[in-house]
Parts: sequence; structure tokens; C-alpha cells
Amino acid sequence: MENIEKLWRENYRHPALWDQTFPPLSMGEMITTSALAHPDAVMIDFMARKFTYGEIFGQIKRIACGLQAMGVKKGDRVGLYLPNTPHYVAAYYGALMAGAIVVNFSPLYTAAELEHQVEDSGTKILFTLSAKALLPTALNVLDHSSLEKLVVGSVAEMLSPVKSLLFRWFKAAETAALPDDPRVLRYDRLIANPGACVVADIDPVQDVALLQYTGGTTGTPKGAMLTHQNLTANARQAQVIDPHANEPDRIIAVLPFFHVFANTCTLNRTVLNGGEMVMLPRFDAAQVLAAVQRVKATSLPGVPTMFQALLDHPAIRNIDFSSLRACISGGAPLPLEVRQRFEEATGAKLIEGYGLTETSPIVCTNPYEGLNKTGTVGQPVPGTRVKIVDREDPTKPPPPGEPGELLFAGPQVMKGYWNRPDADAEVFMGDFIRTGDVGEIDEDGYVRIVDRLKDMISVGGFKVFPSQVESVLYHHPAVKEALVIGVPDHYRGEQPKAFVTLNDGFDIDDDGLKAWLNPQLGKHERVKAVEVRLTLPKTLVGKLSRKELVAEERARAAELATGSLA
Repeated sequence: MENIEKLWRENYRHPALWDQTFPPLSMGEMITTSALAHPDAVMIDFMARKFTYGEIFGQIKRIACGLQAMGVKKGDRVGLYLPNTPHYVAAYYGALMAGAIVVNFSPLYTAAELEHQVEDSGTKILFTLSAKALLPTALNVLDHSSLEKLVVGSVAEMLSPVKSLLFRWFKAAETAALPDDPRVLRYDRLIANPGACVVADIDPVQDVALLQYTGGTTGTPKGAMLTHQNLTANARQAQVIDPHANEPDRIIAVLPFFHVFANTCTLNRTVLNGGEMVMLPRFDAAQVLAAVQRVKATSLPGVPTMFQALLDHPAIRNIDFSSLRACISGGAPLPLEVRQRFEEATGAKLIEGYGLTETSPIVCTNPYEGLNKTGTVGQPVPGTRVKIVDREDPTKPPPPGEPGELLFAGPQVMKGYWNRPDADAEVFMGDFIRTGDVGEIDEDGYVRIVDRLKDMISVGGFKVFPSQVESVLYHHPAVKEALVIGVPDHYRGEQPKAFVTLNDGFDIDDDGLKAWLNPQLGKHERVKAVEVRLTLPKTLVGKLSRKELVAEERARAAELATGSLA
């Protein structure tokens, strides 16, 4: 371990010191400093309407005062049930300046999911929009949970006068009417104040800023408590590794802000830098490509499936990507083929990083310039320590030459889980947090993720990592997406099964892919079957998701066991 840390001190590939520190800083201080430094700079481009830092900061202060007038006190939970609109940015920082803890809710949640998270977090006030896709669900939860108030904005109020009028005419069918209910407050009424209240006194290290719920792939979602210092430190860590941090920043903000990746990489880091967010409410490949060209974007954060979708769109051939300094891929492993094809098509660098909800999220990334090492997630960001432990016994180091479970420590590591001391005891080992990911560190100090402990497949006592089988599949020109899971096997216990989608213009069947794949694998890695599908399940942010496939196969096995399937 000491040798590795010495390597990072002496041969660090990021333009910063590996062991530098980040003084305590609250989110309110961060946004205030940035807004006062350049009040006239563009902060948000939303449907071609531009908002300056001064304009949005005014809304932020008025939201803070409006919430305090509603009785919000330090530590109260305020929820955001919003897509990427200016409302999100203003409400996020406004709630934090009021001393509240922000709780993110996905706009794709069902009423039951929304209600569960409201109750678990103790959220009392929820921001949403008057869209039919959101408001009826929010009202349902208001009636059937401990939620006390809704603050409801409209897309039209964030548009130019002409576009606002057109929106009200042509999009009226997509808008829900606000009920005459004292529990429902219009956004414009909330901010109808001078914005001159007292800002909450925040201890950045101890005070929680954000409850960010994990995906729940291994059970009921848990709320990671991210402090003000966690979030501002991670934004600063992302800032100092960028060799062009002081140059103009125009970032395509299409990743949903409710996800921790976008919250840090797209929102907090851009605000820290005084950059411009070109905001898109949802991912549409054509809209993203058009936005890159229209604003001459400098950065495009995304997940691998998003970059694949951009590659698939015919308009990519007509787009000028010369303004892009870097595209950041996170959230899931980046297939080599996707990276190579994207870089060839655009001329922009596609840089892979790694993190967890519990680490705000960034812990490692490849350098923007210099050695971008294929198959790795790069070196740890400044201030981040890494430890590798035995997969079976985390109190021991792994056997020599074998990968082990990755642990991280740093200023971005969460305070703990909301009301879950039992879960805290499972993941914390002193200052380090267990990731559940298996990895190794190479001779250059680059971290390689081998697989997730929970995803490992046990084949007759041998451990098979799905990602290794998937990486072989991606070498086939027909394979667009691939997922491998373990399915029950009466003899071996489990056996791998692959699921794929195909690139346009290719026609190969299940047996053909299996016949191509298995000779390239070890005996215990060979798949029971390959199943070609039109689509594969994805998470809310577009990451490929195994859990639905696992559930399908378990249900199928149960039906076979009872004789209900032929």
C-alpha cells in the first residue's frame, strides 16, 4: 500500500497533487462565491433562454426565504421531484441555503415508490412541475403520506415570452391543473419575496446536504447521507484534475440531476467553475447532437448507453465536435469498442471514471490528457486513498497476485446511511468504505475493476466474473449491448447465460453467437445460452441492469420446478 501511495505522490498523472486537502466548504458558500464572482455570466441555457448567475442566485435566495417562511428549519427534508429544468437548480441550492437537507426523487417514480421514499426520509415539502407526468403522482402522495406541502412550478415560466405563449397554447394537454388546496403552493408565489432572510449556519463537515438513495439492486434503497463537505470536496476534486478548468465551460446537462453522477459532474462542478449548463429535460440523441453544435459545447458527461445511442444516430456524421475538450463516461463499465468508435467519430476524448453513490460519487478517473488506460478507471482523484482486501475476509489482504475488494477513503465518503446503523456497520472499515467491487491496482497506479462481488457467478466452486465474458462478447461486430448473469444449474450450481442486442444490419442467432463465444472462454466460463433481444433492461439513468434478467430467470426456474412450463 505504501509503495502505491508513493507512486501516486511521485508519478501522479492528474494535474494536481494526489495528497492535497480540501478545506471545509458549505454548498451555500460555494454558490454564493461563484454567483458574486461573475453575476453576468450565463449559468443556464434552457430551451435557448439564458439565465445568468445573478438571476438564478436571486431565485435561490428567494426560495431559501420562502421555505423559511413556510417553517422550514435546519435539518428538515425538502424533496425535488423534478426533471432538468431551472427550477431544479434554484430549488436545490435554495433549500441548502435555508439549512434543509435535499432529497432527490426520480421523475420516473411510481406513486408507491415516491411514497416509500417520502416516509423513509421524512420529507415534508416537495418541489415538482405542473406536468401531467408528475403532478397527479405528487398529489396522490400528498394525500396518502406524511408529506405536508407541494411547491409546483411550470415549464412555461422558464421560457422566453414568445416560447412561453406557444407552450401554453400547444402543450396545454400535457399540463395538469393545480387544485384549490392550501397544501399546494405555486412556485412563483414561493419566490415572491425580497430574498433578504438569514442564511442558515452550516457545519460543512457534519451537516448533511443531500439524501441520495441508492438504486436498490440488493434490496430496499438506502439513503446515503452526503454532507456539504462531501459534495463541495468532490466538486473541487473534479475541478483540479481538469487541465482546462479555468477556460470557458459549456456543459451539456442531459444526465438527470437527481442522479449523483450528474449532481456532481454536471451541476456542482460546473457551478464551482462558473460555467454554463445547457440543460435538456430528457435524453434524445438528436437534441443532444444539435445542442453540442449550437452552443459549441466543451464537455459532455454521460453513461455508456448514451454514447452508444449518439453513435447510432445518423446525424452524428454532420456534427462539428471540435469544441469538445472531453466527454466523461461513468455509471457503468465503458466497452472498449464504444470508446474507440466514439473517439473516431467525434475526435473528442472519452474518459472513463468510477464512483459510488456513497462517495458523492467520484473516486477514480482516467486523466484528461496523457495516459488514458484502456480497461481501467484511472487513478484516484486527489485526496482519495485506496485499499484492496480479501474478497472473503475484508480484514486480510488478498492473496498475492489476486484481485480483491476495493475500499476507498477521502473527503467525499458519505457520513453514513439515513437511519441505518446496521448498514453502516457492514460497509465502513474505519475511514474506508467497502464498495462490493472487485479490483486491482496496476504498476502505474491505475485501478482496474474486475467485477462486482454480488454479480460473481459460482460455477462448480469456480468464480466467474460476468464482465469478463461480456468483454469477449463486445468483440463480436454484431453485439451492441451485452449482459451476463448466473442461472441455476443442477450440476454446477450456476452457469453463465448471456443476453445481447445487435447492431443495425447484423443478423446472427442465439446458437451462432454461442458457438462463436464459448471456444474463447475457459471451461467454467462457458455460457449455457446466448439470448438475442431487441432491448435490454436499463436503470433510470440508462445503465444496463441485471436485476430484471435475474428476476426473470428465477421466475422461469420456479415455474419449471412446479411443472407449469413445458
